[in-house]
Amino acid sequence: MTTDKYSFIAEWYDDEAALTKTFQLSYFLEDNTIELYELKTRRLFLKRIQIPTVNLGDMYIGSTLYILSRNMRILDFANEFTRSSLGKFMEVTFAMLKPEALDRCGEILDFIMKNKFIIAKMKMVCMEKSHILDLYREHVDKAFMGFLLDHLTSPCLAMKLVGKDAVARWRESQEDAKRELEMFFPTCEERIMVAPRTSALLENTTLCLVKPHAVRDGLLGLILSEILRKNFQITAMQMFNMVRAGAEEFYEVYNGVVPEFVDMVNELLLGPCVAIELIHPDGDTHTKFRELTGPRDPEVAKELEPDSLRAKFGWSKVHNAVHCTDLPEDCASEVGYFFVVLQ
Repeated sequence: MTTDKYSFIAEWYDDEAALTKTFQLSYFLEDNTIELYELKTRRLFLKRIQIPTVNLGDMYIGSTLYILSRNMRILDFANEFTRSSLGKFMEVTFAMLKPEALDRCGEILDFIMKNKFIIAKMKMVCMEKSHILDLYREHVDKAFMGFLLDHLTSPCLAMKLVGKDAVARWRESQEDAKRELEMFFPTCEERIMVAPRTSALLENTTLCLVKPHAVRDGLLGLILSEILRKNFQITAMQMFNMVRAGAEEFYEVYNGVVPEFVDMVNELLLGPCVAIELIHPDGDTHTKFRELTGPRDPEVAKELEPDSLRAKFGWSKVHNAVHCTDLPEDCASEVGYFFVVLQ
């Protein structure tokens, strides 16, 4: 019996103990099982087990895995064998859609995913001139910098991409990629305080939440294209990995109201979701987007609203592709939850 495995360093924040625990996470190729070994106590934390929603493709530096009610973040490769075997398949790079590309972001994101990149992080931001000068510091003396300083203060979409030879396929310089990722998706407190702010308007807008199953199935770009085709404007967008307390808080109004509440919460934990703030130029954004979303049950949507998002991309009441704000008076709080509270 072969015991070939890949190993990673992962961490999990234990709410009850109020401390971060570090593990060696091993993935066994022969049966797609995982095992967790706690490094501080030097004991086995989780015996080998299959987690249907976790596979090797989800394991890259910075990814978050949902394992038995725990959000575990991968920090690094645990050994040189794993690094040399998987490093080129899990390279990380930075990409940015500039303002003029945002009205085609759906087809661009679809193209990115079809070319075997994983979108690991995403955030629509408004940069200040200091951010632009930092981002393009090697061009600071070029004649086009004046144009960039004016142009890039409009919203841009920053992304962290993961894939085979990602740096070579997307850009040439890995050092630039590391610097740019830290600028938009900071890991240290000093950078967090000066990172570009969200582009959210927070007024007269509504929320679309693309659920984890739709993101995992590569539907994000197609969903965005449908939304843009109906003349909605995307004013903010960001990828999130939810924890249980946050998912329960967000869906609180459905607790005791819909029988699928627990399943809805669990589904929101199974991978990244994408929150999108929308506005319609003709007004009444909430009503228009509620109509585009369609009935909560995709089977009903296919009968009554076949052109709706849930009819096209959903397959059950829980896995219905997108969440939309049900009541107009809740728009501000739902948008604010993702673009203010979770920031």
